[in-house]
Amino acid sequence: MSRRGLVMVVCAPSGAGKSTLIHRLMAEYPDLGFSVSCTTRPPRPGEVDGVDYRFLDREAFESMREAGEFAEWAEVHGNFYATPKGPVENLLARGRDLVFDVDVQGARRLKSSFPDGLFVFIMPPSRGELARRLGSRGLDSAEAVQRRLANARGEIEAAGEFDYWVFNDDLERAYQVLRAVYLAGLARSAGQADRLKAVLGSWDRSG
Repeated sequence: MSRRGLVMVVCAPSGAGKSTLIHRLMAEYPDLGFSVSCTTRPPRPGEVDGVDYRFLDREAFESMREAGEFAEWAEVHGNFYATPKGPVENLLARGRDLVFDVDVQGARRLKSSFPDGLFVFIMPPSRGELARRLGSRGLDSAEAVQRRLANARGEIEAAGEFDYWVFNDDLERAYQVLRAVYLAGLARSAGQADRLKAVLGSWDRSG
């Protein structure tokens, strides 16, 4: 029987560097897939529908939610986000590892669906540094930055619900920690029954 894919859930306050770290991990490991979330927020400059997010209006989102098409959904910063259930299950069943970029609410719901997943929280070094990063990227109004900073405290207070913490005070070191978490997940015995069978079979063939 083929190996089931590994679930890696990564969560962080806005501006903590989560997307940068995920993109680097996927660049090094091209077989690691990305679970494309649905959202009702408008695309940011450079974002591509179906690649970064699947962008929906509220009516379409609510229709999919009522039809039970989401593994999890949440309202964050006034917009809806969700993980589509069907594509995720299909990829995992085919042995594809998947990384999920979600908020705290989404991570909680995914934990009930994928209790054996790797749940990682990316931690900013301080409020001041997070405010600097949010302001420097120029994606949000001053009011939105303050709202994200206010929400960040509550998100950080929930970090104890995650298996791993990655402090992003140094990008290179943070990446190496995230990479190590992923590789450790691949080494779990639960996901390698087929390889164990092959090793034991080599004794049978030699006898």
